[in-house]
Amino acid sequence: MLPKTNRLKKKKDIDSVFKKGKATREELFNLRWALNGLKQSRFAVVISKKISKKAVTRNKIRRIIAGAIQEKLPEIKKNVDAVLLTFSGVEKKDAGEIKKTLDAIFKKTKITENLK
Repeated sequence: MLPKTNRLKKKKDIDSVFKKGKATREELFNLRWALNGLKQSRFAVVISKKISKKAVTRNKIRRIIAGAIQEKLPEIKKNVDAVLLTFSGVEKKDAGEIKKTLDAIFKKTKITENLK
């Protein structure tokens, strides 16, 4: 689970990401992101009922995605708000494939920093 400081909860903050932010699409996800001027990055994960009618399935996917984001937090730039939208088909993928796709979308948007 993501720490509270890294969660994007307020509707006005999410709306501002949609209005001012940029979008990038990968196989399973659409990432909308914008700079926030804070000392930490914040994320929201949106999983539609079109993915699954069962809350258990949607929450399982949300936990996998949040865990993958939490692993990447040290590499993610410190001033980003991001909303991750999921596409159908994500419920059929395993955790490894989801993490791989997240890595690809983060590299594509250059949200992660190279810590070599």
